[in-house]
Amino acid sequence: AQMGNMGVELFEMSWVQSIVLFFSYLAWALYGTGLVVSAFETGIEYQHGRGSIKDAALNAIKGFMAVSLFTIVPVELFKLSVNLQSSLTAGITGYGTSFGDLAGNIISELGSSPDMVGAMGSGVFGGLAVITSPILLLFMIIMMGYAVIKVFFANLIQIAVGSLYMFSVPRGYIDGFTQWCKQIIGLCLTTFLQATILAVGLMVLRTHALLGLGLMLAAGEVPRIAGAFGLDTST
Repeated sequence: AQMGNMGVELFEMSWVQSIVLFFSYLAWALYGTGLVVSAFETGIEYQHGRGSIKDAALNAIKGFMAVSLFTIVPVELFKLSVNLQSSLTAGITGYGTSFGDLAGNIISELGSSPDMVGAMGSGVFGGLAVITSPILLLFMIIMMGYAVIKVFFANLIQIAVGSLYMFSVPRGYIDGFTQWCKQIIGLCLTTFLQATILAVGLMVLRTHALLGLGLMLAAGEVPRIAGAFGLDTST
C-alpha cells in the first residue's frame, strides 16, 4: 500500500503537475494543428466526391474528448488500482501488518547486525539459517529494493507518450491512440497484480526464503502474461 501510494502521491507534487500540464498544452497544440489539417483533407476529399463532414466532425469530437481526458483518466485509473491492491494486501497480510512493516522488520534486523558476516548469520531470511555467500545476501537486498521501488514513473511516461497521438485523432487515425489506451489498462493491471505478488513474496520470505524470492521474480512475468491476453505492455 505504501509503495502504491508513493506512486499516486507523485501526481500531487508541483513539479510533476507542471510536467503533466506541459504535455497537456502540447496535446492541445497538436490537436489544434490536426484539426486544421483535417479540415484541409476534408476539403481536398470533397473535390473528388469522397469527403464527409459528418466523419470529420465525429473525429474532431473524439479528439476533443481524448485531449481533455488523457491527463485525468490514467491517473484516476491508477489510483483506483492502487486502492484495490491496498485493500487486497490488507486482507492477505492481516490488518496492522502493512507492506512497509513487512520490509521494515527485515531491514531493522539486518541493520542491527554489526557487519556483513553478522547479517549473513542472522537468520533473518527464513529457511536459510546461515548465508555463506555475501553475493546472495546482496542479491536478496537488491530484490527487496526492487520490490519496494518498482515502476513509480511508468504512468507519467505513459501520459507523455499519449500526447503525441493527439495530432492523429482528429484526422481519423485512432489506431495508435487505441493501442495507448490498452497500454494504460495493462499498466494499471500490472501495478495491481505485481504489487500484490511482491507483498506476498515479502511475507513468505521470512519463513521460506527461496519461495519468497521466487514469488518476487515471478512478479516480473505479469506483463508478459497480460500481453498474451491482448493487453499491450510493451512500453
